[in-house]
Amino acid sequence: MTFSDNTVSVVIGGTSGIGAAVARALTRRPGCVEIASRATGLDIADAEAVAAYFRKLGPIDHLVVTAGSSAPGGKVADVDLDAAKAAFDVKFWGSVVLAREAATVMRPGGTITLTSGFLARRTVAGTFVKTAMNAALEATAKVLAHELAPVRVNVVSPGLTQTEAYAGMAGDARNAMFDRAAATLPAGRFGRPEDIAQGYLLAIDNPFVTGSIIDIEGGALIQ
Repeated sequence: MTFSDNTVSVVIGGTSGIGAAVARALTRRPGCVEIASRATGLDIADAEAVAAYFRKLGPIDHLVVTAGSSAPGGKVADVDLDAAKAAFDVKFWGSVVLAREAATVMRPGGTITLTSGFLARRTVAGTFVKTAMNAALEATAKVLAHELAPVRVNVVSPGLTQTEAYAGMAGDARNAMFDRAAATLPAGRFGRPEDIAQGYLLAIDNPFVTGSIIDIEGGALIQ
């Protein structure tokens, strides 16, 4: 897609991790990059706040959503359902509302790229909230690609990526997790935000890509 000085790209979740890498990549192109997240005061679980954000912003060309990666882990019998519902409110419903509201101000040729995760299609015990949330988002994105056409809607599905999302883990445990991934994944390494950012650029740049799930997970799905 052609970028000009008038191109407006919006990255929700662009203050850290994968979103920040996408924002950095887009700032190297002509146009303006708008970054919003909970850290900047936007709660994507608040539908009215999202609608007001896009009304104030005005016409846009591209929306990237990377916010809302956290979710409670544990067996179905043990998970706090209130926490699970809160995670859905942010990651799933937040993404749906963002796509819906962005579409009302999107210029012709615009794109919406959401974020799921490889657990949507990889069965791992103790991860049912992330699995359900990401699988629902992938299925809904395909419907959105149909309903919002000619706006193109796609999903990037990352694997294990070294971001601030794991800052709460003990250092030794975190390092061991990444070392294990590098030793076992077919790609021979864990993901970095810059690796995943390339998937969003592909979704934006290729005019023949819509309703697609772009897997960037080091081969986790073929293990």
